Amino acid sequence: MTSQRQETQMQKVLTKAHGDYAKGLNARSFFKTNNHATSEDLVQNTFLKTWSFLVRGGKIEVMKAFLYHVLNGLIIDGYRKRTTSSLDALIEKGYEPTNTAPNRLPNIIDGKAAMLYIGQLPEKYHKIMRMRYSQELSLQEISLITGLTKNSISVQLHRGLVKLKLLYHRP
Repeated sequence: MTSQRQETQMQKVLTKAHGDYAKGLNARSFFKTNNHATSEDLVQNTFLKTWSFLVRGGKIEVMKAFLYHVLNGLIIDGYRKRTTSSLDALIEKGYEPTNTAPNRLPNIIDGKAAMLYIGQLPEKYHKIMRMRYSQELSLQEISLITGLTKNSISVQLHRGLVKLKLLYHRP
């Protein structure tokens, strides 16, 4: 048990911490949850847990670090508690899935045609264009594989795209 004087001292410490850190904690919480109500609840729970810890006789060396540690734990718990909804349950609530695949079909066909034209490019561009657009490698990864600088790879990709556009739009 804590004495009245100790409890008053803890209240002062926690009130000062709330004034100093509540805004930053709310910003962090909102950044992670993207929901104002949830983020405010998480910050309130952070201070409640901190109060509970202090009442039980816990010692806090650095208040800011402790508060952020508790908040991060609560955010993680929130992620773990999220439940996935079945499609049947969503449909019962009024959700209607749409089929957007027909809109994407021309893009898929154009992309496959463009990949065929890459094979007609000079070897210098062909190799790098395949790595970038077929294998989806980053400039850094291509640089490591080929031994070229990222800048020269970027230039070759640009020149390859110009040549590819000429091939693709050729009558």
